[in-house]
Amino acid sequence: MPETNSERQRRGDRESAFYLFTQQRLPACKPVLTAPWVITIYLLLGFIFVPVGLFTLRASHSVVEIEERYDIECVPQSFRNDKVLYIQDDSIPKNCSLLFKVDKYMKAPIHIYYQLDNYYQNHRRYVRSRSDQQLLHGRNSQGTSSCQPVESDNNRPIVPCGLIAWSLFNDTFTFSRGKEELKVNRTNIAWKSDRDHKFGKNVYPFNFQNGTWIGGGKLNPRIPLSDQEDLIVWMRIAALPSFRKLYGRIEEDLDVGDYVVVKLMNNYNTYSFGGKKKIVLSTSNWLGGKNDFLALAYVFVGSSSLAVAVVFMLLHLRSQRKSLSG
Repeated sequence: MPETNSERQRRGDRESAFYLFTQQRLPACKPVLTAPWVITIYLLLGFIFVPVGLFTLRASHSVVEIEERYDIECVPQSFRNDKVLYIQDDSIPKNCSLLFKVDKYMKAPIHIYYQLDNYYQNHRRYVRSRSDQQLLHGRNSQGTSSCQPVESDNNRPIVPCGLIAWSLFNDTFTFSRGKEELKVNRTNIAWKSDRDHKFGKNVYPFNFQNGTWIGGGKLNPRIPLSDQEDLIVWMRIAALPSFRKLYGRIEEDLDVGDYVVVKLMNNYNTYSFGGKKKIVLSTSNWLGGKNDFLALAYVFVGSSSLAVAVVFMLLHLRSQRKSLSG
């Protein structure tokens, strides 16, 4: 009896990939990992990861860093017992000088970072205290309620609003080598995607840091937010309580034995919560900055794989001896 159309369609449905998949009838390959295969895989992982880790560790150690803490040294001796009073009193000069000696050749560009410790930018209320819509579209945008308590002042909106912008880092640094001032390039320090897509080119600071409750740095009201790269860098929240943010770049090489004088304004208040402030000069390479953790992770994984391979090899040889003797 010839097969009808409905029967052919039903048979085709039963032979379709979806039907076979749902009925768990698809052909499958289930490799059997024998002892030689397992040992070979672990040995390959070890022989690959250990050299990569050592190579990465060498690259990390080739990065030259100069790091100096300045939040204590830049406080006058008479205010060492009350640092909060010192930082909050505008009549006390905040200028300070540091001297760095270059022990290793530093090839340009030399990145300048400020480092903050014990600063929890990842606190839930702090992270939420911003308005991405306002940063992109300006003060007429809606949805700034998350910026409280820094949403408005004198019944006028604050742009940019929120605690993150309000607490903008405002220490400043200038560098000189002998009588020569080292120029600091402060452009292109923020992510291009942030400048182009998260901060408006026609959005200008408005009513910012004008009230009695003043936090960190101020912004130039004639420069759009997309060009305020200090703010853009600061607004990208750090995940850990110790973090570095890029301040600028020195475009000149520093030779061994050079002395670099750093003149800074110690304005930012980290004394109220026991924070620390450091300035860091660092070179870079194909790996980026100094990162021993990544290299040590490669070495650890590779060494562990080799150790597991050796254990499996000994167990395999032992089982073979037992089978032969039996």
